[in-house]
Amino acid sequence: MRLFLMFAILCGFYNEAYGKGSLDIDMKLKSLNKPSLKTIKSEDGDIIDCIDIYKQHAFDHPALRNHKIQMKPSVDFGTKKTTIPNNGSSEQITSQIWSKSGNCPKGTIPEAVLIALGYNFIGAQSDINVWNPPRVQASDYSSAQIWLLGGLSDTFESIEAGWAVNPSVFGDSRTRLFTYWTKDGYSKTGCVNLLCAGFVQTTTKFALGAAIEPVSTTSQKQHFITVSMFLDTNSGNWWLTCANNVIGYWPGTLFAYLKHSATAVQWGGEVHSPNVGKKPHTRTSMGSGQWASYLWAQACYHSNIRIKDYSLQIKYPKYLSEYADEYECYSTKLHRKTYMSEPYFYFGGPGQNSRCP
Repeated sequence: MRLFLMFAILCGFYNEAYGKGSLDIDMKLKSLNKPSLKTIKSEDGDIIDCIDIYKQHAFDHPALRNHKIQMKPSVDFGTKKTTIPNNGSSEQITSQIWSKSGNCPKGTIPEAVLIALGYNFIGAQSDINVWNPPRVQASDYSSAQIWLLGGLSDTFESIEAGWAVNPSVFGDSRTRLFTYWTKDGYSKTGCVNLLCAGFVQTTTKFALGAAIEPVSTTSQKQHFITVSMFLDTNSGNWWLTCANNVIGYWPGTLFAYLKHSATAVQWGGEVHSPNVGKKPHTRTSMGSGQWASYLWAQACYHSNIRIKDYSLQIKYPKYLSEYADEYECYSTKLHRKTYMSEPYFYFGGPGQNSRCP
């Protein structure tokens, strides 16, 4: 029997960019109440439930009623390693704390931006510096992530992945792995992780929503997680990998535009709050909580930024533009330490401050 893991902490469910709308939590818990065949209690307090892979919530979606699970991609994103020296000491995070406490049986799974515009992106990736942003308010979230987008401006489609601090969904202020998708510009479809039908998880090694540790600290060794999203051109499914582990996929049948390619890629961070653009501004920080201009070991970054198109070449994007919604609150900086250095995209900020009252 095939099983999969479901991350069991669920303190709230938010649709529309996991913060712009809400559903009754009791109804959502009932819909997610799949029989657990094994339960793992992590040393950090998280609960991981092992459930039948064919009964995961993804298959409650009408478009997936007759879906056959694809256990691995038929194509690889490809290598992304660079020989260009980086800016300092860093280390990739390759596992989560819960995995120290046990594993599900074989065949199971655990349940301010830089923009590239084009016409046929079929993949994107980066090494995302992992921090725990301070002062994330109870009604807010703060993330560092990659977006792949397609479609029209008001009804765009998006798949997203990275890390987030989201007290409303997870009930704490820890840094956690997350995914998101929407097919109508966050209007009615999509959700975080496995909280609605859509994303199909296939891995045994990573749990969506589980904590990511260790996190980076100022002027110390920096920690990152490599996130890749790419289109399997044979099946039409969009695959997600984290730390070289294949996590699962968004079925191509969920989408109209992304079924073929993405027209934009974004790398960066996001703060959602009912107090963004208002006075007083939210105190929720982005990234490390420091300005992008503070650079290495102080500001959060994306590095090894790459895209893939139908040339099947993995490459640094040719045309990039930086954008910050509220530059007095959060900032960006695309930076090379030397001419030969790998570019780093720094982003983040404190939120409310003397320039952003």
